[in-house]
Amino acid sequence: MKITLKSYEDLGPLVRATRKAQGMRQDDTAEGIGVSENFLAKVERGGGTVQWQKLFQVLTELGIRVEIDVPDTAMAMLQKQVKKRGAAR
Repeated sequence: MKITLKSYEDLGPLVRATRKAQGMRQDDTAEGIGVSENFLAKVERGGGTVQWQKLFQVLTELGIRVEIDVPDTAMAMLQKQVKKRGAAR
């Protein structure tokens, strides 16, 4: 099921529900992922100061895939920039 996250605060309940649906305890999950239980608790509470790398590590291990909807104009600009970098090499 695809859902739209409107803020970082929306992510915490999703992470918690996913972990619980998989029958995983918070401490075991954190240990298995390689993050502290404190960090995982912050993610699940929707903490605004979590580290992006660790956050994506948690999401990946729980099977949560992040998709973004990029406006066409921004995508065209990005592709132009990538082509310029490729030509400059």
